[in-house]
Amino acid sequence: MSAAATVALVRANARFWPTVFPDVRRELRRWDQQAQAIPDDVLRAQALAKLGRERFNTEVAATLATLVSPARRHHAVEAIVALEVMYDYLDGITEEPSLDPLADGRRLYRAFADATAPAGPFADYQRDRPRRDDGGYLAALAAACRHGLWSLPAAPVVAPVAMAVLARCGEAQTRTHAVAGLGSEQLQAWARAQPEIRALRWPEVAAGAAASVLAAHALIALAGDPATTAADAERVADAYLTTCALTTLLDSLIDAEADAVTGSHAYLAYYDDDADLTERLGLLAREAVAAVAELPRATHHLVTLVGAVAFYLSAPGADGERVVRLTAPVVDELRPLLDSTLAIFAVWRGAKRRHERRLHGVEPVAECAAGVVPVLG
Repeated sequence: MSAAATVALVRANARFWPTVFPDVRRELRRWDQQAQAIPDDVLRAQALAKLGRERFNTEVAATLATLVSPARRHHAVEAIVALEVMYDYLDGITEEPSLDPLADGRRLYRAFADATAPAGPFADYQRDRPRRDDGGYLAALAAACRHGLWSLPAAPVVAPVAMAVLARCGEAQTRTHAVAGLGSEQLQAWARAQPEIRALRWPEVAAGAAASVLAAHALIALAGDPATTAADAERVADAYLTTCALTTLLDSLIDAEADAVTGSHAYLAYYDDDADLTERLGLLAREAVAAVAELPRATHHLVTLVGAVAFYLSAPGADGERVVRLTAPVVDELRPLLDSTLAIFAVWRGAKRRHERRLHGVEPVAECAAGVVPVLG
């Protein structure tokens, strides 16, 4: 890890706090208000729950907007926040039982295509679903993402790549959620049919695709640079698949006990044993570093990679003995930048916990030292 990456992290922090974070908060308040107006009780509860639980995800995702010039940064924040909120909302509602989960999921995830299209009407995403009336919430998210993205100068060359990335993301999410009803064979067949990327196994292709909203966020930030080419966008999309695979596996590892209790789909099930998983995590970390090193502004993408890993390794449950043991090769690969980033995330998570305690009338306790906001790009 080079000193240049550390400098990139410091600079991004200096941009994030005064310019990006206030915009993120405004956008989240906007979507809170929209979600509260959803007519259907179940969809409203789902949207509000996701906004409450996944707020931190959105704040962290928006750190990529620090790569965009100040004059254009608001548009990047608008697009990134709307896309992340939409991703989390769709993740929740596509987990509901369905007679035809593939068709149902594809209809809902068409919102991704509409969000990146330059123009055109928004579909009736809830058609043929028992719960239909979201008051236009999903369409409004797609419209906001479209507006933010197409207000950026390189949108014409970036948007087609972002659309393809999100189409793959939606299909992977749909097929992952369909495992409960249709089995894992359909997910495996789809993943094996995808173009081969680096040294990924099929579960890693599926895991990376399912989390490729991160790649789309990076592409939105790339659209802020008028010099961006279509080739640049393709390189970013390909490079980020490995990072997304790594972070999905880390998430699955941290949630392993909870998933075992609920019977939820877990990518860890496709590995022979802990030794196999440990080896693959280390390899993915090395491949991810190599992939981002080939990109323009490589240090910023390296910071994003390390920040994404730190987001999961600082989460509750990440300090368990098994998680620490299995992720040791990842930690070794990403040091020393990962160490400082983990410390920063600990500060941010501690501040979040104290804020939540104050909101609920519980006296905060000292949990961490003062620090700076972690930024991923």
